[in-house]
Amino acid sequence: MMKRALLFLTLLGIVLPYGAFLPWLLEHGPDLPLFYNQAIANPVSIFAWLDVLISAVALLLWIVVDGQQHQIRHRWLAVIGTLTIGVSCGLPFYLYLRVSQRQ
Repeated sequence: MMKRALLFLTLLGIVLPYGAFLPWLLEHGPDLPLFYNQAIANPVSIFAWLDVLISAVALLLWIVVDGQQHQIRHRWLAVIGTLTIGVSCGLPFYLYLRVSQRQ
């Protein structure tokens, strides 16, 4: 049950963020200056970005240290998921790997 829930959350962590981002990308293309300007447009968006950034760094540190201590196979995939998609993908996927290996 837990493994399925974590895989489902991993999929949601991929689909929902990219579902919100792809329309913007299709409209504006890879315009990094515009993306940056819109991402820091107000204090609430800055708050959200800083929260995600700190969470991602903490997660990456945890994946590296915990993954090495418990020899979690394929943990590098959770690192890639975190760096390319975000914490919403990397965290549930790493937990899935950890739960799967313990069973």
